[in-house]
Order: sequence, then C-alpha cells, then structure tokens
Amino acid sequence: MSEVKKPPSPGESGRWTRIVTARPRLSLLLALVVTALAVLAGGGVADRMGSGGWEDPDARSTYAAKVLEREFPGSQPNLLLLVDAAAAGAAGVDDPAVAAEAERLTAQLASEQGVAGVGSYWRTHLPALRSEDGRQALIAARVLGDEKTRAAVLEKIAPRYRGEHGPVSVSLGGPVAVQREVTTTIQEDLLRAEVIALPVTLVLLVLVFGSAVAALLPLGVGIVAILGTNAVLRGLTEFTDVSVFAQNLTTALGLGLAIDYALFIVRRFREELAAGRDPAAAVGATLRTAGRTVLFSALTVAVSLSAMLFFPMYFLRSFAYAGVAVVLLAAAAALVLLPAALVLLGERVNSLDLRRMWRRRRPGAGAGTPGAAAAGGEAGRGWARATALVMRRAPVFAIATTAGLLLLGLPFLGVKFGSVDDRQLPETATSHLVQQQIRDGFPGSPGAGLTVLAEGAAGPADLAAYRERLAALPGVRVDGPVSSGARPGYAYFSVVTDGEPVGQQAQDLVGVVREVDAPFDTAVTGQAAVLVDARNAIAQKLPAALALVVLATLLLVFLLTGSVLIPVQAVLLNALSLTAMFGAVVWVFQDGHLSGLLSFTSTGDIETTLPVLMFCIAFGLSMDYGVFLISRIKEEYERTGDHEGAVRTGLVRTGGLITAAAVILAVVMVAIGSSRVTNTKMLGLGIALAVLMDALVVRSLLVPAVMKLTGKATWWAPGPLRRLHERFGLSEGESAPTAAPQVAGEVPGKAPEPDRIPAGSR
Repeated sequence: MSEVKKPPSPGESGRWTRIVTARPRLSLLLALVVTALAVLAGGGVADRMGSGGWEDPDARSTYAAKVLEREFPGSQPNLLLLVDAAAAGAAGVDDPAVAAEAERLTAQLASEQGVAGVGSYWRTHLPALRSEDGRQALIAARVLGDEKTRAAVLEKIAPRYRGEHGPVSVSLGGPVAVQREVTTTIQEDLLRAEVIALPVTLVLLVLVFGSAVAALLPLGVGIVAILGTNAVLRGLTEFTDVSVFAQNLTTALGLGLAIDYALFIVRRFREELAAGRDPAAAVGATLRTAGRTVLFSALTVAVSLSAMLFFPMYFLRSFAYAGVAVVLLAAAAALVLLPAALVLLGERVNSLDLRRMWRRRRPGAGAGTPGAAAAGGEAGRGWARATALVMRRAPVFAIATTAGLLLLGLPFLGVKFGSVDDRQLPETATSHLVQQQIRDGFPGSPGAGLTVLAEGAAGPADLAAYRERLAALPGVRVDGPVSSGARPGYAYFSVVTDGEPVGQQAQDLVGVVREVDAPFDTAVTGQAAVLVDARNAIAQKLPAALALVVLATLLLVFLLTGSVLIPVQAVLLNALSLTAMFGAVVWVFQDGHLSGLLSFTSTGDIETTLPVLMFCIAFGLSMDYGVFLISRIKEEYERTGDHEGAVRTGLVRTGGLITAAAVILAVVMVAIGSSRVTNTKMLGLGIALAVLMDALVVRSLLVPAVMKLTGKATWWAPGPLRRLHERFGLSEGESAPTAAPQVAGEVPGKAPEPDRIPAGSR
C-alpha cells in the first residue's frame, strides 16, 4: 500500500491562493486591459501569414530554386494566365485577333514590377503551352520575392488580367494564385467555424453545468487565450514565417483546452462549495487539486506540440508557435483569472440554472450540489456500473479494445506521401479550375518536371556531355541546357517524365538524376525533389521529436504519480488511441472514401507533414484527458489505499467530465473540419475522431481494464525513484479532512459505493 501523504500546511497551500485572489477585481480589470491590447496587437495577423512552408529550407532543392529564380526567372513560372479563345467564338488560339490580344497581355505582364521571366505560347510556340484542342493557351511568368511579397504583387496585378479581354477570357492559376486562394479561403472558413462553434459550445456547456453563469466562464478563458495567441503570432511574423494554417489550431485549442481546464476547475470549485467551504477556501482547495492537474496537463500538451520545433519546415514550426502559446495562455487564464472570477461569484456561479424547470418535474430532484440534477446521480451510478463491469472482465476488454484499435489503424500501413497542390481547394475555386484544365487538356505544364541547376560549367562540351547522360536515362525527355548570359557559370536542364509531377516515378527519378556524374556542381529541384527532401528531413528529425515527447511525458507523469508503470501505460495507451485517426485519414482522404459526402478531391496521397502534426496535437490532447483521470485516481488512492476503489471512483468522478470535454472539443474540431481546404478538413475531422476515441474507448474501457490487470503494482517505484518523487514530485492534496463531498451512509476514508456517488461529482 502506498503511504498516505501528509496534507500540505495551510501556509504552503494558501500562498498561491492569496496571490491570485487577494485583489480579484484588479486581476480581472488587468486581464481586460491586456486582452484589449492583444486585440490591437494581433489585428491583421492573417494578412502577414503564409500558406506554404512544406519545403526544407536547408535542402539542395530549395537552394536550387532560389538560384534559378535569381538567374533564370523563366525556368520556374509560378503564375499562369489561362487564355481561352472559345468563349468569344474565335477559331482558336492561332486566330490573328486572339494572338494580337495575347501578345498585348504578355507585354503588359512583362512590364509589371515584381514580375520576370514572362513567356507565352505565342512567343515560344512550345506545344506544352497550347491545349490539345487548340482553344486555350498559356502565358507563364515568375512573380519574384518571398511569399508575402508575391501575394502583394498578385493582389495588385490580378484585377488587370482576370476576366474578358476582347476575343479572349483570362483566368489565373499557378502556385502563387493557388497559395493566395488557400489563404483567403482559410480566413473565411475560420470565421465561419467560429460562428458555428461558439454558440454550439455555449449550449453544450449550459447542458453540462446547468448554470448559464458557469457556462460562460470557459468561453471567457478561451477568448483570452485565442486573442493572446494571435498577438504572439503577430509578433513572430516580424522575425520568421508563420503559416496561416496555425490560426485553425489557435481557435481549436484555445476553445478546447480552455473548456477542459475551466470544466475541471469550476466542477471542483462547485464540489468544494457543496462540502461547506466559503468561496475563498473553495478556490484554495480547487487550486491545490484541480489547479495542479491543469498545470501538469498544460505542460504535457505543450511538450507534445513543442516537438514540432525540431522540424525545419515553417508549416510545422508555426503549429508549435501557436500551440505552445495558446496552451500556456489557456492554463494561465484558468489558474489566474478564473479563480479571481470564482471568488467574486461564490455561490452565484450556480445562477441562471436553465435546467431548473426540467428538474422540478422529476420527483426528488433538486437535492445535492447546485446545478446537479437527479440525472447526475444516475449518470454517476452508470459510470460506476460500467467501470465495475470492465474491471470484472478486464482481460476481455483489454484484448478486444486493443485488437479493435489496431484493426482500425491498418489502412495507415498503405500510406503514400505527397505534396500540397491546387486540389486542396474546392472544385469551384478559380485556381483549382485552371490547374485542372491544364492537367486535362494540355500535353505538359511549365515547371511540372525536374530542373537541374549546373554551377561552374566548364564549357559547352561539358554541358553537352552531361545532357547526353541525362537523356540516356529511361523514360525521360531533356530540354536545355539554357545558359546564363548575364552571369557565366550557370545553366539549367529540364527533365520531364510521364506520370504525375510528384508520383512515385518522379520521386524515384530524383535520386537517379542526382547520381548522374557531372564535371560541375549540380542541384535538382522541382515538385518531386522538394517532396523527397521534405520527407528525408522529417525522417531525420522524427526520432529526436518522438524522444522528446516520450521522455518528457514519462517524466511529467512520474512527477505527478510517483509510479514507474503509470507513465509507461500513459504513453502506450495514448499512442494506441491514435490508431483510428491515422487509419481513417488514409481510408478517407488518401483512398477517397466519403469524398463526395465530405466535399473534397482525393489526390491519392497524404501531405508529408500532416501525420507529424496530427500526432503531436492528438497525443497532447490524449495526455490532457489522461492527466485528468490519473490525477483523480491518484488522489483517491492516496486517500484510501484501495486500488480498485480508486480506479472506480476516479472514473465516476471524472468520466462524465472527460466525456463532456471531449464532445465539446470534438464539436470545435468538426467546425474547423468544415473548411473547404482539404488539409484543414483532414486536421479537424481527424483530431475530432482521435479525441472521441480516446475519451469514449481508451479512458472508459482500456484504462480501467489495464489498471485492474496491473493491480497495486501500478503504484510501484524503486526506492531511489520513490525518494526522488517525495522530494521533487507534485501531487494533489487536501488541507482539510473533507477531501471529497460525502453523502449519508458513506464511511469516511473509504471510496464511495457505486450507488452512493454524490450527484454533483461527475
């Protein structure tokens, strides 16, 4: 049996309480001022964000792309003007009137500031720039500068070219147009998601709390966290690139974690009030118990998200910036502002009980903790009965649940990695339509193959010999070399193969081309080369990132519990809870099942960085719920020394809370998943599934089954580690003997019987 720890002294336990509640009105006023400043500081943050960041900035493909942009702007066009002669009834793109207008547009585009390397079918007569039916042709150009500069140039010049021009109509495509449309679509979708999520979340919180006053508190914490994080991201854009996708995570985690933390703290505060404490004492007890749990939870989630800082892609790093900031701000608001508000509210936290009329219709309703209807007691007894059943049949539930989760994850074994393109956008998006017409109607596309940069070329003979070696490769066509007239020593070759630009054949070709001997330095770029380099960078950094997540989780959970086995269980069960998410991502988004229902275009692969991103987020959120459950079980075990009773009581007291928090977070993630951008849809729906599986399956079935099987060995630790935990560990403790609300017939010091769980202790 674990030794029951001595409760903290009133002086030790009250120090933090005095700090955060000494001047509650001043604390809330300062929070209001800081939030207002955050609104001003974070204004316009989305306009300063990028929609790229999937490439490795240190890769040879990135280096080659930068040199080619500087020396040969026309080698990698990122803006395409699709000139359509069919709408005006012209004979085709070779019609004199069409050709004259196209030449005028080409010359006008070449004169635009920030645009270089302009070419067109009418100047080059390249077959790749003319549709097979002769009704459409392309003008290609390179918009110079970084991502923000390119977006600004496009915003300025696009209205001059989009639309009808005499005998032709013009539509804009290419990577620059796609990225710009992705950014604007995400901004619109995020606003819609917030409009959907906030009222639905409020309704769910009212159903959980009963009190409208209590339901508004988590939303207040979430709004503070979101606005504060936007200000942090706005500041970061002054120093580094930040992805616009990170705003989705800010909204989702800001609301989700704020609700989790506030649910846990407000629920415990109401328990302490029901136990007879005054508001200040109830806040003190809440901070010593639920407050410490929230702190540990925030640290575990922040560690999981910070692992993305290991990767060089700014897409992933942006989620670390946003995630760590929003987690810490949500925890700070929950541990500083929320206690101040609770001290001021006191019993009024149960005001505006919108379920009062419903409870009056039930015989005997109204007893117990305010805001807890008789149905709450039934729910508590339901959790007790379900937990007892699981623990009686622990081997069956452990094996069946594990096998089921592994089965759901099997599709991930067939995952194929790809890169982002226009098909992330809805089929009606202009840039998607343009790119699809190019794919379907043109024999080739500018920049679709590989480009080989040659530096320090010795002379025409060396370039010709290298071209022959490239042309000898099976299934390729080589164009070039194109030499630089302004700065000798640079040249490039275009290597084109059949199939998708980032298909497996193109990816294999990258390695083959890089192995071809050359008497000068070479660097290969292109969509396939960027993908290969990004995948290699992730593979190289992944072990270190996983090690950080696992080791930090093991350490934090050990400091919370003092057990050697519980941290290992937490890591393994959390990882197991993610299998359904990864399997669903492949089955739905890669293989295209449900694409019609969910309104997306399957590309046959998964963007390389997304599994890493989804793992870090989902693992952190799973640990969030795991810490809530483990901390309550640990508290009960220290109070009673009864292992099975502690597991049962921990689930009874937190099962409904965790389920409610998971459902609310899933609602927020589904709102994010309603985005028209496929990657955002995948992220939102995938995380929602992972959260629900963790709360409804792993925490409800697998955890009690495994803890039943491990028995009291669950709490074992060798002597040195036990002494380490006694010195440095943190655990929940009480300063008064009323550690938990009691009901008639409950024996102090023993776990409540299943049918005697207080109605308000869900």
